[in-house]
Amino acid sequence: MTDNSERINQLNKKLELLMKRHDEFSREIRSLRAELNELKFSDIKEEKLITDEAVEFGQQKVATDSSLHEQYRRQEQLKQTAQTVNKSPKTKINFEKLIGENLINKIGIVITIIGVSIGAKYSIEHDLISPLTRIILGYLTGFGLLGFGMKLKKKYDNFSAVLVSGAIAIMYFITYAAYDFYDLIPQVMTFVLMVVLTSFTVLAAINYDKQVIAHIGLVGAYAVPLLLSEGSGEVAVLFSYIAIINIGILFLAFKKYWKPLYYFSFIVTWLIYFFWFASTYQTNAHFAIALIFLSIFFVTFYITFLAYKLLRHEKFEIDDVLLLVANSFIFYSFGYAILVKHEIGEQLLGLFSLLNAVLHFVISAIIYRQKNADKQLFFLTTGLVLVFITIAIPVQLDGSWVTLLWVSEATLLFWIGRTKRVPIYEKLAYPLMILSFFSIVHDWSIAYNSYYTELTDTKITPLLNIHFFSSVLFVAAFGFINFVNGNKNYTIVFATQKGLTKTINFILPAILLLTLYYTFRLEIANYWNQLYADSYLLIKLEGQRYGDYFWNFDYKAFKSVWVVNYTLLFVTLLAVVNIRKLKNQQLAFINLILLVFVITVFLIQGLYMLSELRESYVQQKLAEYYRIGAFNIGIRYISLAFVAAALIACYKYVHQDFLQRNVKVAFDFLLHTSILWIASSELINWMDIAESTQSYKLGLSILWGGYSLLLIALGIWKNKKHLRIGAISLFGATLIKLFVYDISHLDTISKTIVFVSLGILLLIISFLYNKYKHIISNEIEE
Repeated sequence: MTDNSERINQLNKKLELLMKRHDEFSREIRSLRAELNELKFSDIKEEKLITDEAVEFGQQKVATDSSLHEQYRRQEQLKQTAQTVNKSPKTKINFEKLIGENLINKIGIVITIIGVSIGAKYSIEHDLISPLTRIILGYLTGFGLLGFGMKLKKKYDNFSAVLVSGAIAIMYFITYAAYDFYDLIPQVMTFVLMVVLTSFTVLAAINYDKQVIAHIGLVGAYAVPLLLSEGSGEVAVLFSYIAIINIGILFLAFKKYWKPLYYFSFIVTWLIYFFWFASTYQTNAHFAIALIFLSIFFVTFYITFLAYKLLRHEKFEIDDVLLLVANSFIFYSFGYAILVKHEIGEQLLGLFSLLNAVLHFVISAIIYRQKNADKQLFFLTTGLVLVFITIAIPVQLDGSWVTLLWVSEATLLFWIGRTKRVPIYEKLAYPLMILSFFSIVHDWSIAYNSYYTELTDTKITPLLNIHFFSSVLFVAAFGFINFVNGNKNYTIVFATQKGLTKTINFILPAILLLTLYYTFRLEIANYWNQLYADSYLLIKLEGQRYGDYFWNFDYKAFKSVWVVNYTLLFVTLLAVVNIRKLKNQQLAFINLILLVFVITVFLIQGLYMLSELRESYVQQKLAEYYRIGAFNIGIRYISLAFVAAALIACYKYVHQDFLQRNVKVAFDFLLHTSILWIASSELINWMDIAESTQSYKLGLSILWGGYSLLLIALGIWKNKKHLRIGAISLFGATLIKLFVYDISHLDTISKTIVFVSLGILLLIISFLYNKYKHIISNEIEE
C-alpha cells in the first residue's frame, strides 16, 4: 500500500511537470504565429506598393483593383487572427476552492486544539480528571486524530496533512505535560518520546511533501514552553526540548528546502531564550546551563546556514548577511551578559571575544577550501573575525592600546582592500577608522585632564609620554592611509559613487590633519596647565586667620598665546606644503579660511592675552612669590613673527594659479586691518610701559590718521580704488572718535596736537587727490 502511494505521488509530480511544459509550448506557438502574421502583413504592404507603381506606369488597372481588394480582405483577416492569437486566456482565481480546501481546514485544526486546551484547563482547575487520566485522554486524542488523518491521505491529501500536523502538536504538549507538570514519566523516557515525535514529524513532512505539517506540528510545538508552570525550575529540560525541535525543523528545512521553517525557528528560539534570561536567569543557579544551551542554539543555526550556502550552492543575498550577523551578535551579546555577571567570567570577557573570532576564522578557512563556495560568504565570515578581534581589544585592554590596535587593524584592512582589490576589506576599514578616531579623542580627554598636584605620578612629561607616542603612531597610520588613497594606480571601492568618493577623499585628510594638529596642541596646553596647577600657594597675610589661595595667572595667558602661535605655525606650514607639493585647490581654499580665522583669533584673543602679560609685568603683583620677567614683553614679538608668516602664506596663496579664485581685494583688507590692529596694540603697549595716560586718545587718533594717509598714497600708486575708499572710511572713523571721545578729556595742548596733526593729514590727502587726479580719473574710466 505504501509503495502504491509513493508511485502515485511520483506520477502526479510528473503530470504536473508535463502540464507546465505544455503551457510553455502553447505560449511559444502563439508567439511564433503572431510573428509569422506580422511578416505576412509586411509582404502585403510591399505588394501594394509594387502594384501602385505598376498602375502609375500604365499597366492593367482592372486586374490590379481586384487583386488589391482581395489582398485587403486577406489583410483584415490576418489582423483579426493575430489579435485572437495574442489574447491570452485570463485565469480566474477560484476563491471558493481556495477557502474551502485550504484555509478552512487550517483554521479548523487550530480552533480544535484551542478548544481541547480550554477543556483541559477547565478540568484541571476544577480537578475533574486525575493527572494520569488527562495524559491518557490526551494521547488517545492525538493518536485518534493522527489515525483519522492518515486514513484520509489517499483521497484528501491536504486535509490529511493538516490533521496529522495537529495530532503531532497535541502529542508534543501531552508528553511535555506528563513530565514537567505531573512527573508521570521519567526524564529519559521524555527525551525518547520527543526524539520519536520529532523523527515522525520529519518523516511525515517528507512523505506528504507539505510544509504545513512542519509549521503546525513542529513549530506549533514551540508553544509548549510558554505553558511552563511557574517555579518549575526545569530549565535544562526546557532548552533540551527546544534543541530537539530545532534539530528536527532545521534538518527538514534543509532536506526540503523550506527556508521559512528555518527563519521561524531562528526567531522563536532566540525570543524564548531572551524572555527566560530577562525574567528568570540567576548567575549562581543557571550559569553553566545558560552557556551550554546558548552555544548549542548558536552552533545549530550556524551549521544550518552554512549547509544552505555550501551544500546547496545558494547565492549570497542581503538576508543571509542579516541572519548570520544577527546569529553571531545574539550569541556574543548573551554570552557577554552571562560572563560579566560572574566573578570568574568577568575576567574572561576578552578571551570570549577572541574565541568568537577564532570560531569564525575556522569557518572562513573551511569556506576558503571549498572550490565552488561564494566569495561573499568567505569575506563575510572573515569580516566577523576582524569584528570580534576589534571588540576583544577594548574588552581586555584599556587606554592607548585600544586605539593603536584599532588604527593598525584599519590600516591593514584598507591596504589589503585597496591594493589587492578586495572591496569588503576596504569597506570594513572605514568604520574602524571612525572608531579609532573617536577612541583617540576619548583617550585625549582622559589623559590630558587627570593631573593632580597631590598625585605626582599623574604628571605628564612633555613629548616623552605614552599619550604623545600613541598620537604620533596614529598620525603615521593615517598618513599611510592617505598615501595609499592618493595613489592613482589603485581604484577606490566606491568609484562609481562620486558623492561618496568625494566624502571619503575629504574625511581621510581631515582626520589626519586634525590628529596631527592636536597631537602637539594638547602637549603645549598640558605643559602650561601643569605649571599653573603647581603654582598654587596659600598666602596668609599679617592679621589674617585662614589666608588666601593664589595661582600664577601668567601661565594661563602664556598657554593661550602659545596655542595661538602654534596654530599660526601649523596653518602656515600646511600652506607651504600645499603650495610647493600638493597644489590642491580644495585644500587651498580651506587653508585660506583657516589662516584668516586664526589671524582673527590672534587679533582678538592673542593680543588681549599679550596685554594681560604686559599688565602683569608693569604691576609686578606677587613678584616676591612668582618670577615675572621681561619675557612677558618679549613674547609679543615672537607672536608677531608667526602672524607675519601667516600673512605671507596668504599672499602666496592669492598669487597661485591653481587657486582659481580672485581674492586679492579680500587679502588687502585682511593685511591692512591686521597691520593697523597690531600697530594700535603696539602703540598702546609702549605708551602703557611709559605710563602715558593718553594712549587711547591722542596716540591712536594720530596713528589712524597717518595710516589713512598711507593707504591713500598706496591706493593712488597701485591704482587700487578699494584702498582709497578704505582710507577715507578709516579717516572718517578717526574724526568721529576725535569729536565724540577724544576731546572730552584732553587738555589744551593735547587737543591742539590732535587737531593740527589730523588737519595736516587731511590737507596732505587732499593734495594727493588733486595732484594725481588724472590717474584716478583714468582708473575710473577704465
